[in-house]
Amino acid sequence: MIGFYNYTVILTYLSLASSVLGMCFAFGMGADHPRPTLAIICLMVSGLCDMFDGKIARTKKDRTEEEKQFGIQIDSLCDVICFGVLPSVIGYAVGMDSLVDVPVLILFPLCAVIRLAYFNVTEETRQKKTSEVRHTYEGLPVTSVALILPLIYSFHRDIGPECFPIVYGASLFIIAIAFITRFRIKKPGMKTMLSFIGVGALELIWLIYKTKTK
Repeated sequence: MIGFYNYTVILTYLSLASSVLGMCFAFGMGADHPRPTLAIICLMVSGLCDMFDGKIARTKKDRTEEEKQFGIQIDSLCDVICFGVLPSVIGYAVGMDSLVDVPVLILFPLCAVIRLAYFNVTEETRQKKTSEVRHTYEGLPVTSVALILPLIYSFHRDIGPECFPIVYGASLFIIAIAFITRFRIKKPGMKTMLSFIGVGALELIWLIYKTKTK
C-alpha cells in the first residue's frame, strides 16, 4: 500500500475520523434531526488529537525526508476537513441553511485551505534553511476553532434558535478573515498546550451542563 502507517500519523488519522463522525452527527446520523452538539464534541476531539500529533511525530528520530514531508502534507490535508469543512457543516446544522449563508459557508473552508497551503509552502522553505522547530504562526491557526467554536456554541440556547445562526455565521466570517490576515502568534509551549486542554475540558463540562439544564 502507498503511504506511511507508522505511529507518527495515528493521531492525525484519528483526528480525521473524528471530524467525519462529526459531520455524520451534524447531518443527523442515528436520528431524524441534526445533532450539532455531538458534532461540536467531535471537533474538540479532533483538536485534541492535532495538538499532539506533531510532538509524537518528532519522537521518531530516524524519519526519512519523505516521511517528514508526508507528515506535513497529511496533517494539513486532514486539518482542511477537521477545522475547515466540519465547522461549516455544523453551521448548516445549527440553521445556516439559507442562500444568504452560503457565501460564509464557502468562505470559511476556502480561507482555511489558503492558510494551510501557505503554511506548507513556507514550512518547506523554512526546513531547507534550518532544522529548528517553528516558534511562531502567521495568521490564526485553523486548529484554534476547536476551542473558539465550542465556546460560542455553548451559548446557543441562551442566544436562541433564531439569532444563533447569525452569531455563528458572523463568528465563522471573522475567524476566516483571521486565517488569512498577516499577523504573528507565538507557538504555544507544553504548559500553554496543557492549559488549552484544561480550557477545552471546562468548555465540554459547560456545554454538557447547559444542555442538561435547558
